[in-house]
Amino acid sequence: MDEHPSLNIAVARLGTDTPDNYAVWVLKAPYPGGSVIENCHWTIELSQVWLGWQALFSPGSRPYCLPCHQESSIPELDLAAVAPVDAPQPQIYSANLMQHLGLSLWKWLLCRQTGNAFAQSQGMAIGQGKLLRLRLEVRDPDLIPLPWEIIQPQPGKPAISIDRQVLFSRTNSDVDSLPPQRLDRAIKILLVLGKNIPGSPQLDLQQEAATIAQALQNTMPSGFNPPNRLNPAGCQVDTLVQPTPAELIAAVESQQYNLFFYAGHGMPAAEGGLVMLNNLGGMNGTELAQLLVRCRVKLAVFNSCWGAQPYQHQQRAVPRSSLAEVLLHYGVPAVLAMRDTIADREALSFIQTFTQALAQRLSIDEAAAIARQQLLILYKFNQPAWTLPILYMHPEFNGELIRPLEAAITEIPSVPQLIPAAFMRSLSFHTHPDFPIGHGLMRVGRSSDNDLIIHEPWVSQRHAEIIYRSTSMTDVMNGIYYLRDSSRFGSYVLDRDNKWHKIHGGEFPLQSGMQLKFGSEEGQLLEFRVDLPI
Repeated sequence: MDEHPSLNIAVARLGTDTPDNYAVWVLKAPYPGGSVIENCHWTIELSQVWLGWQALFSPGSRPYCLPCHQESSIPELDLAAVAPVDAPQPQIYSANLMQHLGLSLWKWLLCRQTGNAFAQSQGMAIGQGKLLRLRLEVRDPDLIPLPWEIIQPQPGKPAISIDRQVLFSRTNSDVDSLPPQRLDRAIKILLVLGKNIPGSPQLDLQQEAATIAQALQNTMPSGFNPPNRLNPAGCQVDTLVQPTPAELIAAVESQQYNLFFYAGHGMPAAEGGLVMLNNLGGMNGTELAQLLVRCRVKLAVFNSCWGAQPYQHQQRAVPRSSLAEVLLHYGVPAVLAMRDTIADREALSFIQTFTQALAQRLSIDEAAAIARQQLLILYKFNQPAWTLPILYMHPEFNGELIRPLEAAITEIPSVPQLIPAAFMRSLSFHTHPDFPIGHGLMRVGRSSDNDLIIHEPWVSQRHAEIIYRSTSMTDVMNGIYYLRDSSRFGSYVLDRDNKWHKIHGGEFPLQSGMQLKFGSEEGQLLEFRVDLPI
């Protein structure tokens, strides 16, 4: 997958003496000189619309009010300013209120220089035929509950989190550098159902687990047209119902899961709160984070009403206290949690579409955008369902959960044992070790997520691929293996005249017995072999 250009924007309060003044600045831009900073004033009108939003969409919750404005000093929102007097329908008012807050937050966040940085970055991305990856870092915990996912530049334009030209996520730079990530061929999910939410119907957890597992495993395309719809990745789901902490630890350590999914109740608190596994207790956010990082889980998803909200102590939000932030801080590459309470049917619709998109080898932030669009289609713009999932991604993470495949590889048959077995053999060592080409695809390069790792300075991080392609889905044995180069210095194939033929940025058909080198004619000598049937 080509790396999308990234624009990282941060927001922080300037100081306690001026609680309504914030710094908004560009941390990272895809072009030189893109780091700009400006002072943005939080107005009483913004607080007014924000309280109006909460009164409409979270009427049972205690409202969040920023410290710069006391709730009692904020006038009640004028309904006529949001919806026309001659259009009293509640759905029109709610849609207009949502749009009003989205427009107001856009104007505040992307005003003047930061707005110019966004426009220039998006123009560069469009010119390169790519998407712009926009990451927002909210350092003031009082601003975290705001639905930044709904910001939009003008009426008629899509909100940022469902814009087809933008991949939106939240982030946090208070993290360690991300180590090289393992790229799996299939989605491996551990589904954990914990304690029921108090006051909700007491569900049959075994039946609920089966329902969610079936939704997760349904990886057929639904409602969208992904590029690899003919070759979805496999999806394995293992379930745990109300496990003990020891049972959860043993399960995570026993398999190489790349997705952890939790549905149940939790208790907000500092350090990520408490994930309730059963009636006897659970694990706090720090303990869970360390487990997931140690076992190299790449994505954690929480179907609970508190995962993306900061903990409040004495009516003040505590910095870096939400479960999502704690997991990201300790090194989980991506966390998806809910900003507020979400209905079961809405959560199930989201997670099913989200997992389907991941199975089509889309990045995590692109899959989240598609799943939000599905919620918007099902439950309408004026309903808050599509605004509830909040995605956090590590600032260095490119969003890949499983191996992406280019469209040209969609001919790889789904029954791998029918593909002629092939391998690469190293001729530079006395033992001549063999490296099998599994399922018709081998990635070659210097980074640790390749199938064949070559530690030589002229070898690129992702240097080349050995791929199998058949022109017929009914006669897959008559396909051809190809060398596809995508490196800086090229790859070399020894031709019949005993001369090295350089392949640079293209493909070359391979025959059994051909010898290859990667990056330089001085490199390690390898031989391509096909196990021909006797």
